[in-house]
Amino acid sequence: MQDMKKTPLEVRLSAFMDGETSREEKEELEKLIASDADARRIFDELKHGSDVGRKAFDEVLKEPVPLALVRSIKSAQPPKTREPSPRITRHSLKLAPTGKQSLAAALILFAVGGGIGYLFGMQPADVPASPPPTPSQLMTRNWLDDIAAYHRIYARQPQHMVELQASQLDEITKWLASTAGVKFNFPDLAADGLVFQGARMSIAAGKPVGQLIYKNLDGDVVAICFTKTDGIADDDFSETIKDDISIVSWHRNGTTYAIVGPSSNAMLDQIANRVSSEI
Repeated sequence: MQDMKKTPLEVRLSAFMDGETSREEKEELEKLIASDADARRIFDELKHGSDVGRKAFDEVLKEPVPLALVRSIKSAQPPKTREPSPRITRHSLKLAPTGKQSLAAALILFAVGGGIGYLFGMQPADVPASPPPTPSQLMTRNWLDDIAAYHRIYARQPQHMVELQASQLDEITKWLASTAGVKFNFPDLAADGLVFQGARMSIAAGKPVGQLIYKNLDGDVVAICFTKTDGIADDDFSETIKDDISIVSWHRNGTTYAIVGPSSNAMLDQIANRVSSEI
């Protein structure tokens, strides 16, 4: 039988994904993921497994509670309470109700309970209290989480920030367009103080994502991300904050785009507007 125990590296990467590592170990693992192909592969596999488990758990929650379980809960006897040890008590006024008083109280409680049940029964059945998220909403949420995680790692790796340099425009175009399935141009963001550094490929929500990497004079890294997402309607810009990372995303012509940068950058929406018209 195959050994299902995790390797020490898998255990460390799992703790990193769950936020259970120290600051020093977190920085060490970020560097390892960025520089080691095997560690990056294991990290991607763990992320994929986490997504699959989350989807399976959501499906389990939709299943109705078995009738046998409901009956067993209703028929369960309450635990017996231990009788208190005898002790000296003071004489107090007894308020034991009479038989008629007990019957009247029971009828009142029955009437109140029936009225509450009637009111709940009159609520429209076709208006759910909290509708579950749609598949496209789940995909977008998972996509944004993965994009933020990747950016947080690579933006701190000056020697490994890009996989192809800015001078390799033809190679970048062929590589990203064929892998991500998206045709694109190279937006000129010099007016926003950003210089093109090169490109890289990442994975988010189980799909390949092309990334064009820019940097300003202060060393802040801004990435243009895009992936193929057929079936999602076009929409306007939406900004999401993930701790120290800000993401401005939108859907256009079967593609999801995102501008990713530090949350302290107040110009990301302006950059997104320029990119949407030039890319």
